[in-house]
Amino acid sequence: MKKQDEVITPAKIRSAAMDLLTGREFSRAELAKKLDKRFDSDPAIASELDRLQEEGLQSDQRFTEAFLRSRIYRGHGLARIRLDIRQKGIGDDLFNAAVEATDTDWFRLAREVADRKFGRSPATEQKDRARRMRFLQYRGFNFDQIKYALSATDAEDF
Repeated sequence: MKKQDEVITPAKIRSAAMDLLTGREFSRAELAKKLDKRFDSDPAIASELDRLQEEGLQSDQRFTEAFLRSRIYRGHGLARIRLDIRQKGIGDDLFNAAVEATDTDWFRLAREVADRKFGRSPATEQKDRARRMRFLQYRGFNFDQIKYALSATDAEDF
């Protein structure tokens, strides 16, 4: 990727980081990985990332909140979101704080996801019920949330 005669400067690293951050939020670990790949793990990357954090241009907290909102909007459950965000380099403490700050009703979300995917009609066969359960489990909902989502079939329960 890098040209043989290209000189790596902190300004170039910062510029590349800023270009990435204009598109969307990135975790520090994600940003470091992208910059390491582009600039062959140059030692100046860490100091530029520190500088971006100090200036408030990169924030793991802001990234975590945005990531959580987007995954809730997509209809993902807590377990799936936790797994995905760990892969982005975000620790459990930061993630748990962001989850506590949201007022998400995970039972209601599981129900909405099930209704969107399968409609309001209950599963008549065990095979169909198992398929619905696997889908919601893949989405990251726990057993109680899945049970609630699949058992509530009346409009009044919603």
